[in-house]
Amino acid sequence: MILITDELRLVLLANGAAETETDHVPVVKLFNPVGAATWLLSELDADGDTLFGLCDLGFGFPELGSVSLAELQALKGPLGLGIERDLYFKARFPLSVYPEAARLCGHITEAERLLRQAAAALSLPLPELPPDRAEQ
Repeated sequence: MILITDELRLVLLANGAAETETDHVPVVKLFNPVGAATWLLSELDADGDTLFGLCDLGFGFPELGSVSLAELQALKGPLGLGIERDLYFKARFPLSVYPEAARLCGHITEAERLLRQAAAALSLPLPELPPDRAEQ
């Protein structure tokens, strides 16, 4: 599987090249299909290899940091399975919300309730919050 398509690469590179520090929305979610590791990535450095985002290796301590695309592509787990891209991932919050939500539950989560709770704890202005799907 192609982890980073050309379209995703362009968005990641643009985020990484931003002149001002911005709380980007995660662009891509990668995961280990036979393990607990997950990465929510929002930026790619000009070197074309260094990705930045929320990294969770499954030990209960997700953290913001950098990871090598080449290393992720080279990883092979049991049965020769490699890292995969979540084809259905659609981020609804800025990257800063996901580590706060992960702190609450010990792993990267997409649970709407936890993400909203994390956004509120970070005092994000209401216009930046997506509408609550449960209220629609």
